[in-house]
Amino acid sequence: MAGLSIETREKLKNISTPTIATCLFKKGFKNQFIQEVKPLQLGKPTMVGEAYTLRSIPAREDRNPITVFRNTDHPQRVAVENCPAGHVLVIDSRKDARAASGGDILVTRLMVRGVAGIVTDGGFRDSANIAKLAIPAYHSRPSAPTNLTLHEALDINVPIACGDVAVFPGDVLVGDDDGIMVIPAHIVDEVANECIEMTLFEDFVLEKVQQGNAVIGLYPSTDEKWVAEFELWRKQK
Repeated sequence: MAGLSIETREKLKNISTPTIATCLFKKGFKNQFIQEVKPLQLGKPTMVGEAYTLRSIPAREDRNPITVFRNTDHPQRVAVENCPAGHVLVIDSRKDARAASGGDILVTRLMVRGVAGIVTDGGFRDSANIAKLAIPAYHSRPSAPTNLTLHEALDINVPIACGDVAVFPGDVLVGDDDGIMVIPAHIVDEVANECIEMTLFEDFVLEKVQQGNAVIGLYPSTDEKWVAEFELWRKQK
């Protein structure tokens, strides 16, 4: 399967996560919004990228002393060094932020390598520093203990759960101030095109509501008057 195209990426950068959620719901996908995860800093450009995943299991003391970080094959470090530019590193931390999924050094390395963003359903240490970085970062809450106290990073680029959502390698994540939607890879072009149309209509509706019009018959557009007026508005735009 071909990867995320430049054209589709650019379209998704101009689409809100609520619009994507509605589009996916129309297609039967009800559980694609990552739960209990938020951006460290509001107001950053929309994050768009294919998922590159890291799966964690509960740490066991004999396997996770601090010295394991000396291992050049440690999955957390390997994932940071191998996540492709333009992708999003998505970490399954089992919705447990008692120990950090990473810190500002690892996230800075991802940023320098051109990674599009990082998401964990756990927490980050050095969260205030990460919030200042240009790279979009999402977590559940700040944390301080190293991940080794609670998590063992185990598998790279396998299907994971993140915030109660199934994330497969290559799925496309879109993140804004509201949160993150996960779009199945095989329908991403279709979703992007439909969402562009939905966004145009929503812009039209918002304009009409601001002018004092009622929503009944307008949104959703069940009155033929509004259907015709939208088509005229669209041509003018």
